[in-house]
Amino acid sequence: MAKLRPPVKRKIGKGALRCRICGTHEAVIRIYNLNICRRCFREVAEELGFKKYM
Repeated sequence: MAKLRPPVKRKIGKGALRCRICGTHEAVIRIYNLNICRRCFREVAEELGFKKYM
């Protein structure tokens, strides 16, 4: 069996960004240091105080 290298910690690019709630790498909102994807954002926007989604 070959030796496996440990996974590389990503510093830039889509692989470095992850949603805090569901863990996906797609459509992550970084503004205001939210770091959540757009789908999770729509669920918790009212709790965060965004009035558009009330």
